[in-house]
Amino acid sequence: MEVITAHTNADFDTLASMIAAKKLYPRARLVFSGSLERGLKEAIQRLKLPYKFDRIKDIKMDSVTRLILVDVRQAGRLGPFDKIINKPGLDLHIYDHHPPTPEDLHGSVEEIRPYGSSTTVLTHVLKDRGVKLSREEATVLMAGIYEDTGSLTFPTTTEKDYEAASFLLKNGADLIAVSELLKKELTPEEVNLLNEFLQSETTYTIGGAEIVVAEGYLEKYAGDISILAHKMRDIEGMDSLFLLVDSEDRVHLISRSKNPAVDAGKIARMLGGGGHPTAASATLKGVTLIEAKDKLLDAIRKCVVPRKTAEEIMSFPPITVPSETPLREVMELMRRYNINAAPAVKGESIVGVITRQVVDKAVYHGLGAAPASDYMTTEFDSVSVATSLDEIREKVVGHGQRLLPVLKDKKIAGVITRTDLLKLLQEELREAATGRGQKTKNLSKLMREELPAWVMEFLREAGEVADKLGFKAYAVGGFVRDLLLRRENLDIDIVIEGGDGIVFAGEFAKKRNLRVRPHHRFRTAVLIFPDGFKVDIATARLEYYEKPAALPTVERSSLKLDLYRRDFIINTLAVALNPKRFGELIDFFGAQKDIKEKTIRVLHNLSFVEDPTRALRAVRFSEKFDFRISKHTLNLIKNFVKLDIFRQLSGARLLDELKNILGEETAVKAIKKLNELGLLKHIHRSITWDLDRELFFERTKEVLAWHRLLYTKDTVEDWLVLFLALTDSLTEQELKELSARLMISGKKRVLVIEARPEGLRALGRLRSGLVKKNSDLYGLLEELPVEIVLYLLARADKESVKKALSAYITKLKYTETSLKGRDLKKFGVPEGPVMGEILRELFKKRLDNEIESREEEEGFVKGYMKPKGRKRGGESKL
Repeated sequence: MEVITAHTNADFDTLASMIAAKKLYPRARLVFSGSLERGLKEAIQRLKLPYKFDRIKDIKMDSVTRLILVDVRQAGRLGPFDKIINKPGLDLHIYDHHPPTPEDLHGSVEEIRPYGSSTTVLTHVLKDRGVKLSREEATVLMAGIYEDTGSLTFPTTTEKDYEAASFLLKNGADLIAVSELLKKELTPEEVNLLNEFLQSETTYTIGGAEIVVAEGYLEKYAGDISILAHKMRDIEGMDSLFLLVDSEDRVHLISRSKNPAVDAGKIARMLGGGGHPTAASATLKGVTLIEAKDKLLDAIRKCVVPRKTAEEIMSFPPITVPSETPLREVMELMRRYNINAAPAVKGESIVGVITRQVVDKAVYHGLGAAPASDYMTTEFDSVSVATSLDEIREKVVGHGQRLLPVLKDKKIAGVITRTDLLKLLQEELREAATGRGQKTKNLSKLMREELPAWVMEFLREAGEVADKLGFKAYAVGGFVRDLLLRRENLDIDIVIEGGDGIVFAGEFAKKRNLRVRPHHRFRTAVLIFPDGFKVDIATARLEYYEKPAALPTVERSSLKLDLYRRDFIINTLAVALNPKRFGELIDFFGAQKDIKEKTIRVLHNLSFVEDPTRALRAVRFSEKFDFRISKHTLNLIKNFVKLDIFRQLSGARLLDELKNILGEETAVKAIKKLNELGLLKHIHRSITWDLDRELFFERTKEVLAWHRLLYTKDTVEDWLVLFLALTDSLTEQELKELSARLMISGKKRVLVIEARPEGLRALGRLRSGLVKKNSDLYGLLEELPVEIVLYLLARADKESVKKALSAYITKLKYTETSLKGRDLKKFGVPEGPVMGEILRELFKKRLDNEIESREEEEGFVKGYMKPKGRKRGGESKL
């Protein structure tokens, strides 16, 4: 069986090339290897071509003996056909116009020409062989050429493209029909996506070229997003554009470039795709949008022809130090020329690098007579005069090398210092950090509207203190997220960049007379106000996890890397607090977009492996804010569940997140979602969740709400009652195991957990109807914690039991006698067993409504004591 196919995401050049190939291979079957652009689908239906296009699932791969490839020659772009490329005996015929790559396939027949389109290549083959075309066929082939050459206007258009177009016109190609075929109207979804691209576009200057990167989200990839690239270039007039579309579990790249220094095809090939220098595409599977952007920028930096080389930016002639020079003389030389580092040479060869810092310390320690060779650094990077600017930056900035020798013919020609590089890269570094092209947003007005005056005063003062210390202060995370959502949240986190959070906290505390609780391991501190209000202070830090679910190891870092360690993109926002930038919103990762689209996304694929509690948090946030969890993030959760990493997570951290979930109004929805994702089983294997459990949990929440309205003296830990409801299906032993696993501590909490069996026995007695009197009810429940009684009330299924428990909570629990021990003394009742017996009887009769006033209590005591007095033979004073 012969099959004609092309790359995935077919376009008009693909369709036209396949039809042209069909003229050469009339017995071959036409099969698209992947999705089609929407316009292409409509065109095939409109043209009513006399060719059948088979579905790939109808093709028996083992039966394919000849594969005719058009507009492609890389196995990675063939979809399912890549599985048979290496099949013994398979005959490959290839027709393509793309530039060569190391991954290119080779066939027994190859027609590969550097023309503007693959259709042009095949049209010349048809012309040379004298193959006749119908008017419809010629029109489709012309559409293929026009699309890939921009109607013969793109820089990649060749003389052969014009010749092919002339041949097709002679065969009846209809240019009006071609115009209609290529006419593309935007759908509402595409209009929204175009707006996202325009709002998110960021301009980078790399190797002297201005490159625009824009991002967007699409539920279902349509395959014809390339039209948006042309629209954006028409609107903005940009030379190099890279669009990233996050769709389902992959990120699609569409790139266009008019700058010869920016080869779109080469960049796309580094990411597993392909194309021309002016137009290309790629699909990155299993990555987040942020990871895809990082990969793209890395590929661009490696591929873009730099504007400058080492020879153009180096300082020369270089000031060198003979390796045998005493350190004291080296110090004088450095002071004379005001340099901080110098190459050490032996003859004409460089043998090391010596820095002023090392020299000064050595001389201070009395080593001024020692030669430079004793203390120079012998492991160092060097570059050639032709080295690119980006590689230089990596060595100087990335590797931390103070001075970089530049070599020509193995001899030192100059040096590049940090100062040389920073002067040149100042603008680029600023753009990379702030994202030039994005509109700066200031939240000062919103902050004044939403925050109490004292909070605004605190934030401004925090910025002023940071400023005086030479630090940068930012409010970050959920506080900023909820500010944009206009939700009340005074849980303030401040990150200090360029300094130490503990130092900042100490300075601020002195000014305000506050208490500070430092945590030196994590370089964090807590500011504690007189009324107990707390603010968390952190040093901008990078965290890495030595093993899954472990606590992080912390290193000082930048704000951007600090925010990158956060759980979800919506929590990566920051607001500048220093006076000159107060209120400025910093959004490195597109958090505003996710908030607008009500979506929960992780920043990287190992997020849940590093911190399993994030899976619970994703569910909590999605239900709390009524956000959706993105498809890719959901897939990551499902994959993570299979790994069973929860076993390695500390119980205390798991309990904290569980308490947070139980404390939300949307706890029922969250638990239901946890069950659907298989996460409940990781809390305990025996926890079950169905409609009955859901209704019971809802009743428990209603009972707690009812109890709060009673305003009793009891302090109830709501989460503990809800925890009992959640774990209701567990046996006594299983509950003990889980409590130990979660490290539930505190005398009262432990008592509540241990009291559940007794509570359930009490509920059984109430159901039996054997408890008739209030005093018996009180005796049954008095030793139980109030949390257990509320749990029993929610669990009660009989109305009589509910009434009994309600009566105990609202009335019986707080019953008291009017007469106390001191009153009985006045009536001559001695302290001891008799007084205790009288008080117990009084209390019992009060409970059972047999006594309702003080007078009746006194009467009872008198009646109780008379017979006692007679038995003793003495006269009672009553």
